[in-house]
Amino acid sequence: MARDHDVQALSDVDIHVYEAVASDAVGGDPAELGALVRATGLGEDDVRRSLTTLIEQGYVVPKGDRFGLGPHTFGLEY
Repeated sequence: MARDHDVQALSDVDIHVYEAVASDAVGGDPAELGALVRATGLGEDDVRRSLTTLIEQGYVVPKGDRFGLGPHTFGLEY
């Protein structure tokens, strides 16, 4: 997992998917793929590619067949 997060290196799609994961995390539940597709309005393949990037960078962590937030040093306001 990457420790030095560089938010500026993320694409607009990655940020959009991250925000959808974060929105579900605020409710206490990890996000499921279908919910992320609906929340973002993106195609499933686009969401999967973005999740792969976000997981590789440590922003998102897989939780079974769902996705939660990885450790971060910035605040979220929802």
